[in-house]
Amino acid sequence: MHRYEFKIDPITRIEGHLGIEVIVEKDRVIEAGAKGTLFRGFEIILKGRNPLDAPRFSQRICGVCPASHSKASSLALDKALNISRIPKNATIIRSLILGANFLQSHILHFYHLSLLDYVDISKVVGETPPFSPSPHKNCRLPPQLNEELSKHYLQALEIRRGTHKLLALLGGKMPHNIGIVAGGVTEKVSEDKITNFLWRLNQIREFIDNVYIPNLFTLGKYYPDCFNIGRSYQRFLAYGGLNLGEEILFESGVLEEGKLFEFNSGEIREKVTSSWYRETSPSPLAAQTEPSLNKEKAYSFIKSPRYQGKPSEVGPLARLLINYSKGKYKAKDLLNKVLSELNIEFNNLSSVLGRHLARALEAKIVAEAVAEAVLKLEPAEPVITPHQIPESSQGEGLTEAPRGSLGHWVVIADKKIKNYQVITPAAWNASPKDDQENPGPLEKALEGIKIEDKENPLEIVRVVRSFDPCLACAVHLISFKGRKIGEFKVV
Repeated sequence: MHRYEFKIDPITRIEGHLGIEVIVEKDRVIEAGAKGTLFRGFEIILKGRNPLDAPRFSQRICGVCPASHSKASSLALDKALNISRIPKNATIIRSLILGANFLQSHILHFYHLSLLDYVDISKVVGETPPFSPSPHKNCRLPPQLNEELSKHYLQALEIRRGTHKLLALLGGKMPHNIGIVAGGVTEKVSEDKITNFLWRLNQIREFIDNVYIPNLFTLGKYYPDCFNIGRSYQRFLAYGGLNLGEEILFESGVLEEGKLFEFNSGEIREKVTSSWYRETSPSPLAAQTEPSLNKEKAYSFIKSPRYQGKPSEVGPLARLLINYSKGKYKAKDLLNKVLSELNIEFNNLSSVLGRHLARALEAKIVAEAVAEAVLKLEPAEPVITPHQIPESSQGEGLTEAPRGSLGHWVVIADKKIKNYQVITPAAWNASPKDDQENPGPLEKALEGIKIEDKENPLEIVRVVRSFDPCLACAVHLISFKGRKIGEFKVV
């Protein structure tokens, strides 16, 4: 039996540093390992600090989706500081900031991180690194369409810059906004800012409707097999989030093999069997972040979050399926149209292109919801609830980030942070094997993939990138005294 192993390290065109190792038999992957090889120490950095510092520090975990961390951190502080209600304006502005971050992240992911898996942009920009040499030996798009989508890659750079400006209008700056704080926000809204926000948003909406979503139609037509690969566990999780004043845009829930269950945050546990950490409490409120570099069986700095002891996929696909199952999916008609025109079954959404499609439709949903929400703002109305730091308390902040469910947990003692834990979407999706030897969702999605060319395993990176992993969120760099850090060239 023909059997071999190989690794891709690092996986390029993702956020952060991820390595993938696979075992292949008869040209199919039978086992995969996702390795986060850099350590994140923000939980340690935050200990002993003023709790109000947490939203500022935790945003530095990632420059792509920092607004998600400020939102989750502030929600955790709202509970810990016993803030039962924040002003309506603050609720909306928080979601407008986060919504702008969704748009920025989704456009970035599709065009600048994933599109080159399907398009040979070197035909347009020329023999210029890193676009040349192209990974494609046989790009399926006709020359005219290949040129069109390559130009959209460049156009998306300008659109993405517009999303940054959109966020900065209410958040102060991007990345790492200063707008979201415990008890509300810092921005007092004005009519001028509402008008400016809508004007910039309309340009982004036009791009999503007339370029982004049609581009997914094109890829679905020429890469239909990508709706048949990358299937993970049929278990999806969403915390819910994006409170727009009168409704929650994304519902919470757990969908397992087509059956819908209510979500209970008390069922979240983190396993570290295959992670370079010492065994502590699996509960996020009590867990400690203590590296253990020589731990037997460990192969990743990513922990293994589990819900009711099981791996669960999070992200735009999970949100689509859960909202759809609850009859609250805002783009249901458009989704059904796409599936019909591409002749795709609903079950095929759990796939590489299914995840991309879910992300594109979600961009449309978020853009439309944000456009309605900004008109609900009331200039001159309050934006923050006064508060004080208690002697001791605790809180959890759960929200939806572009890449999936994000949670922050804080414990306060003597008015300082005693313990802080973060569970990111990438930790859910790119987690290593747990104590039951269950692989993480990304590892599971790689099983069964057929490798056409082991010298150029494009199928592997297509699956990995469909999850939009953010290893900057899952791990971070630390330099160990006396150990030399290796050098490598990224192409």
